[in-house]
Amino acid sequence: MRFRANVVQPLTFARIMQTIEKLQKRCVVKFTETELHIICSHDVSDGGVQVWSQIKVDALFTDYKIQSNAGNVITMTLATEALHAALRSAAAPSVGGPLSETDITMKLAKKNDQAVLSFEILGTSRSGKHMRVAHDVRIEVMRPQDVDKLQEPLCPEPDVHILLPPLAKLRTVVDHLRAHCDTIAVHANGSGKLQISVSTEDVKTDVTWTGLTNPPMGRDPTSSQQEPPESSPEPRDPEQLYGVLMRVKSFAKFLSSSSISSTTIACICQNHAMILYVYIGEVADAGGVLTFYIPAVIDDSL
Repeated sequence: MRFRANVVQPLTFARIMQTIEKLQKRCVVKFTETELHIICSHDVSDGGVQVWSQIKVDALFTDYKIQSNAGNVITMTLATEALHAALRSAAAPSVGGPLSETDITMKLAKKNDQAVLSFEILGTSRSGKHMRVAHDVRIEVMRPQDVDKLQEPLCPEPDVHILLPPLAKLRTVVDHLRAHCDTIAVHANGSGKLQISVSTEDVKTDVTWTGLTNPPMGRDPTSSQQEPPESSPEPRDPEQLYGVLMRVKSFAKFLSSSSISSTTIACICQNHAMILYVYIGEVADAGGVLTFYIPAVIDDSL
């Protein structure tokens, strides 16, 4: 089993792990020949958020080499805080002052019989002094039979897709609303309307956006090529609102991804879940997508 790559976008990688760290203490990282997958798949029964991400290798790495007996796939679990710390150091090294001409190597290694993901950061300080910073992140390599058990959540076909406003603005709204209620309702329709609401005995608040974009319907709105359906479905009323009730804490955790996204598509499965596709970079040349699954709090009134 061999793995080695040069990290050429450490800041983007660090921002991705910053988002993951806020969701889970440990995550699954899977390297393939063409993609990096980062997975959080726990605590769904308690209103938790799942993440299934696909990131193109060339969006983060160069000189990428991988070899394993499992079809050149290496899957591991690791502490999200440890990986984020290593990447944060690689993105902005502080030992000896700022570095220029930085070279960051990430490789699979073994230290004292412990498997690690090893980072070596080489650079030159402003004074011309050569510097070296090293980080080892402890990992546990997963067996292929355990990897096969990882499955994305099964969801019905979404009732509506809508392009969200900037997540930073949404986060400000949700931070104000969470003081009033533990749950939050999100509704959207096919005419570009998005509504976020909280309702209790003491307070009822609705925040509404209009004129948003509804991307083409399909199982995966992140795909630029949608195959036409075998039969035309019944036309939907574009004014019909579809909603999902979620824990405010879960939605707030998702909104922490605002540091890596410029475009986010929300898909509402009525009374079941909200699926959110967060693009890494601009849509036209996105380096990957983080897919968030937030389960619904069942409420027949929706």
